[in-house]
Amino acid sequence: MLSILIPVYNYNVFKLVYELKQQADNLGIEYEILAQDDLSQKFTNENSQINTLENCSFSINAENLGRGRNINLLCSKSKYNFTLIMEADALPENEFYLKNYIELLSNSTSVIFGGVKYPDIVPSKEKLLRWKYGLKRETKSLNQRLKNNYDFVFTWNLLLKKEILLQFPFPEFIKDYGYEDLIFIENLRLNSVPVVHIENLLIHYNNEDSIDFIEKSEKAVQNLYNLVRFHKIDPKSARLTKVHSLLKKLYLTGIIKTIYRLTKKRILANLTSENPNLYLLDFYKLGFYCDLKK
Repeated sequence: MLSILIPVYNYNVFKLVYELKQQADNLGIEYEILAQDDLSQKFTNENSQINTLENCSFSINAENLGRGRNINLLCSKSKYNFTLIMEADALPENEFYLKNYIELLSNSTSVIFGGVKYPDIVPSKEKLLRWKYGLKRETKSLNQRLKNNYDFVFTWNLLLKKEILLQFPFPEFIKDYGYEDLIFIENLRLNSVPVVHIENLLIHYNNEDSIDFIEKSEKAVQNLYNLVRFHKIDPKSARLTKVHSLLKKLYLTGIIKTIYRLTKKRILANLTSENPNLYLLDFYKLGFYCDLKK
């Protein structure tokens, strides 16, 4: 019935696997839980304990594939007709998580997204930026998500027929961090694959330092720049490149680049402070992109 796919990188995923196993066993369904590490350096001993659990497995890739290729490989290994893509650093909000999905499965099911939640507890100053970004930008109510079925869909907490994932796999030309999910969801939209939204939340326990999150954001912007440059992605499909295209028409990209260079240190000081401003993060990414476009 259900194959649960968990791409792993430098995270202890045993607690998540154990929770999902308990829920699946209580439901009495046919299932498998496949966790696959993308050649990271941490928690391999802890995650290897997954292999002691019935219907569960943990493996390590021979090379670093990138998240999209890792999920595609997990899909090719799976044996059931429905797949549930998870995020390693998340946990179900309640004990009815799998039950809520199973009750909706039928031949007409294509793609179901359950939504995301962030912990209510405010983290330390060093981790505020990622938490605030998730709380303000990624947490959307069911009514907000229903306004546009392809907006605010993440490629985790995503249940879909295996045949859809095989027909529209994650782009394998992306190995670096960022935007493989955007291309995947856009491909579903262009091919009129319906996405159903429900309230079946995963709590995202992302614990990144602000500095690490900024560096990952820079890598994602660099990756987006390369994708646009080599015509792998339509500039209209990403908000950042849509804004850049408008600024380019107005001959304002040079001004943005200059302001970015002059204010970069002050912006970074704010983003790592006790009150990070997400609009400054938006400007930082836009300025970083403009500075790449030389």
